[in-house]
Parts: sequence; structure tokens; C-alpha cells
Amino acid sequence: MKLQMVGCSHHTAGVQIRERLAFSKHQAVEALVRLRQRFPGAEAVLLSTCNRVELYLASEEPERCPSHHDVVHFLADFHGLDSGELFNELFERTGEDFVRHLFTVAASLDSMVVGEAQILGQVKQAYELATTASSVGPLTNAAFQAALRVAKRVATETAINQKRVSIPSVAIADFASQLFERFDDKHVLVIGAGEMGEETVRYLLDKGATKIALVNRSLERAVELSKLLSAGQPRDWSELQQLLVEADLVVSATGATLPIITAAEFEQIEQQRYQRPLMILDLAIPRDFDPAIGDFPGVYLYSVDDLAAACAQNKREREKEWPKADRIIEEETARFMADLHHRATAPTIKRLKARADEVKSEELSRLLNKLGTTVDARARAEISTAFDRLVNKLLHPPLESLREQAAEGTPHGLLDALRRLFQLKD
Repeated sequence: MKLQMVGCSHHTAGVQIRERLAFSKHQAVEALVRLRQRFPGAEAVLLSTCNRVELYLASEEPERCPSHHDVVHFLADFHGLDSGELFNELFERTGEDFVRHLFTVAASLDSMVVGEAQILGQVKQAYELATTASSVGPLTNAAFQAALRVAKRVATETAINQKRVSIPSVAIADFASQLFERFDDKHVLVIGAGEMGEETVRYLLDKGATKIALVNRSLERAVELSKLLSAGQPRDWSELQQLLVEADLVVSATGATLPIITAAEFEQIEQQRYQRPLMILDLAIPRDFDPAIGDFPGVYLYSVDDLAAACAQNKREREKEWPKADRIIEEETARFMADLHHRATAPTIKRLKARADEVKSEELSRLLNKLGTTVDARARAEISTAFDRLVNKLLHPPLESLREQAAEGTPHGLLDALRRLFQLKD
């Protein structure tokens, strides 16, 4: 069997690459369907967030799983990119490293903001989307279910997730607070009414913000968020440019695949602002604001990657809990791999036992027929039990050897030998 992950994250690729590889929800389903059509023997789950794009693949038959090159070409073709540009940007994890990486990601130990809560929901959503696209199978199902269990253990058995922080909290506390001493007199524009938008509004309220405009392509969703938080004023998407004229602080986190404001559009907005300072925290991937907007006078434009230093400080503050979390990851990885290797031996063990039972039944029946009525029911039962014990004792050494080797890895050599010695057919 084969487990393989190919992707990129904030550790390995800049925002310019990640936004070009990012998938919307609709695109993720379409990509999984296409991948399944091209590689029907492979299972797949696609995780796409603001900090990573990772494709998790698995197959009971390794030759039916796409290679690293196949995955790179697939991602490049889907987004209309040059595959040559991507090879050095994408990393790979296989086998046990695949499992360890997935568990680490789900537990928020690989996040830009260590301990943030959002990633677990994103992992769940990625798995659910793959289920919708019919691209999951027994291996990915087992891996992602285990990842959710590991994340729960890390959350409950360590302090990694205590006083949870997130990208919006870092953006407001460490960036916006540097420019603004107070928020109660500032016009704040939040673009996007999803999970990140909701979290952003909560932090703004904690900071005392009262003038918050909520804009979303679906006005109904902005209205729902406003009611949920009892704060913020829902505004129609058509008012976006006028709201940018009035705003002091903008926090944007939409799922748009192209910039919602270009440099040319902002030039018209800027003329009406009369060079009043404007901070834009663009938390979206792909980015919502053309990077060139940061060159306009008085504009302070930050992307997700600009939060790296503040996130590193957050990571250092949680380092004392890291050994506990690492032990959980290693323990659960070893447990999963042992189960996986044992699973690989199950079909051969089943066929071996079935073959032994078949031979035992034939010989027992022959013997009892030959003895006829010379033995009573009690004697027949004793003979049957003796046959069972004999078969079990003969099978014990090879099965014990399989179990011992499975603890160290899939015992391919021993499995092949057993199949040949006992002439076991698939």
C-alpha cells in the first residue's frame, strides 16, 4: 500500500505561490473528481487553506497511486501553471511521515499561529468534501479519522490550545494596534462573513470597535453574522468602494479567486480619501487586494505572510507544551502504522486459515466416515477438538512471525513466502 502527500505550506512557499495553487470549495470538489478519473485506484483528500495546499493520496496498490511528478503536473494543469515552476515549491511526505505530518497539521502544531482552532475545522471540511467527491477510501478514512482523534488528544492533554489565538487575533493585536491607539472612533470594514470574518469581528469588539461595516457577496450572510454577534452593520457589496473611502481599517478574508480591488480601482478610491492613513489586513488566499495598493501614500497593506514574526513569538510562548504534544503525535503515529501494517497481513492470514480449515474438514470427515459407528458422539467431539488443536499449533509459528514483522513494517517478504508455500490464491 502507499501513503503520499504532495503540497506546499507557509514553511516552504510564499503567498505568491500559495494563492496561485489555492482551491475554492467548488474547485476542490472538481479537482478531486478529475483526479479520481485520471487515477481511479487512488484515494485523495485535498486540504486548501490560507497557509497550505496539500493533496493527500493513498492506495492499497502502490502502482495505482500517482507519482510525485504526476501530482505536480496535475496541480499545474488544473491552475494553468507551468509545472517546472512548481517542482521546487512542493514537498512530499510518504508512509509514516505522511501520517505524522497529517496528525501534526490537524493538531495545529504546523500552523502559522500554533494552537489556532480553525485548522481542525478545515481538515474536517477537506475530508467531507472528499467524501462528497467520492474520492476517499479505507486508507484515507482511517488516516483522517485518526487525525481528528489526535487533535482532540493534543487539545485536552496539553495547553497548546489554551487561550487560543488565530490569524485574525494576531492581525488585530499585533498589527492594527501598532497604528491605532484606540478603535472606538475608527471606521472598520470587514470584508467576508465566513469563519475568519466572524473571528475578526469578535476581536475588534474586544478592542472596543463600534463602527463596523460588514460586507459579503451574499448580503444575507452578512445579516446573519450581524445578528449572531449583535454587532456590525451589514452593507451591500455594491457599496464596497464607498466604504473603502470611509474606512480607517480594513480586514478582508473572502474566498474570491481574483483580487476584489485592483490597483486601478483603488486609485479612484485614493483620490477621495485625501491621503488619510488606511490599514488593510488582507488575510485571504488568494489575496483580495492587489499588492501594488501597498505602494499608495498612507496605505499600510499586510498579507498573511507579514504576520510571521508575531506568529513566531506565539510559537515560542507555547514551546514548553511542545514535548507533550510531540509525544502524543509519535505515540499515535506508531499506533496507526502498527494497525496499518497488521491490516496488510489480514487478507493473507484469512486465506491461510481458510485453507487450513478446508484441509482439516476434509480429513476429519474422511476419518469419521471411516470409523463409522465404532465411535460415539463424545469420541467424535474429542477427535474434532484434537484436529483443531493440531491446526492451531501448526499455524501459530507463521502467524506469530507475521505479527512480529508487522510491528516493524509491512512484511512483504514473509507474506510472499507464505502465499507460495501454502499456494494461497488471491
